[in-house]
Amino acid sequence: MPRPPRKNFFSFGLTAIIGLVVFLAVFAFGWSKLARLEYKSDEVLAKEKSLAQANKALALPKPKPEPIKLDQVAYDLKMKELANYPVSTTTSSTTVRTRLWPVKAAYPNGGALLPFNRIVAYYGNFYSKNMGILGQLPPNQMLAKLDQEVKKWQVADPTTPVIPAIHYIAVTAQGSAGADGKYRLRMPKEQIDIAIKLADQIHGIVFLDIQVGLSTLQSELPALAPYLRLPQVHLGIDPEFSMKTGARPGTVIGTFSATDINFAVNYLAKIVRDNNLPPKILVVHRFTQPMVTQAKLIKPLPEVQIVIDMDGWGPPAQKIGTYNNFIVPEPVQFTGFKLFYKNDLRSPSTRLLTPADLLKLKPRPIYIQYQ
Repeated sequence: MPRPPRKNFFSFGLTAIIGLVVFLAVFAFGWSKLARLEYKSDEVLAKEKSLAQANKALALPKPKPEPIKLDQVAYDLKMKELANYPVSTTTSSTTVRTRLWPVKAAYPNGGALLPFNRIVAYYGNFYSKNMGILGQLPPNQMLAKLDQEVKKWQVADPTTPVIPAIHYIAVTAQGSAGADGKYRLRMPKEQIDIAIKLADQIHGIVFLDIQVGLSTLQSELPALAPYLRLPQVHLGIDPEFSMKTGARPGTVIGTFSATDINFAVNYLAKIVRDNNLPPKILVVHRFTQPMVTQAKLIKPLPEVQIVIDMDGWGPPAQKIGTYNNFIVPEPVQFTGFKLFYKNDLRSPSTRLLTPADLLKLKPRPIYIQYQ
């Protein structure tokens, strides 16, 4: 028989070797996979099952947190305390009915800061030493001074916790028209961020104040909306610099109507509803009768608490007179009182009003501002 060609022999051998290698590789792969499966079943399976269950739970829609409920009894008691009428067993029911304070308004939603807390705020702008204490001192020194005022109020009224606040003028009225002729300047984001960070340092809150000049609240509020969506940021509006007649800010005292103020209230209320926030606070400055018109038409909402802040300066008797003449007779919801470190000491004045002085007022202010 003829001998097969040599190349066929080698081809057969090569095929056999390749087959053996493939067999060994498949065997090794299968064995290692089996080993891994066995190892996994012993050590990892329980953990993976637990993790899968956790992931499944995370994928489920999360239940909404239960809304905080307002303690209406505690609220009513605190409002009566703020009204500060003398307790008398001989007070007639007619007298009680004719009292202006406390104000009958919608109860706030749960989580409301007022009247359960008093707010003590430092006011101003970081660019200016003339606009208030915020621009007059280095940050650490300013915060330390604010802390001293907070402690004074806590001692004066131990039953009302005090919340510190940074009240920052985020839109400032200007003497020059500017490129758009609105006589106002919007502060850059970096400056507003400083105000928020300072408040965070003292576990406080922030008020962003608007001086519209020849602009409007309708134009200015949207620019601040990203900040107002933060739960610790509230709003202040200043009628003094709302120039309805077109006059340059600072030449005459401006005005806001109830329509203007209600616009701000409703704007804030929508932010609260859309973002599931606790109630906002709106501070409205006032020291003359025409600064706020149609006050009876201003409507607090469950989402927004309104403070009318006595904003005038002068000797103690003059300031108290302004409060009694322009804040007390037209009740809205809450009152505030501003103290000026410099202007309140101009001659003939010799001192600042103290917490003890202001707690004698009827009603007692729940918002205190230092400029």
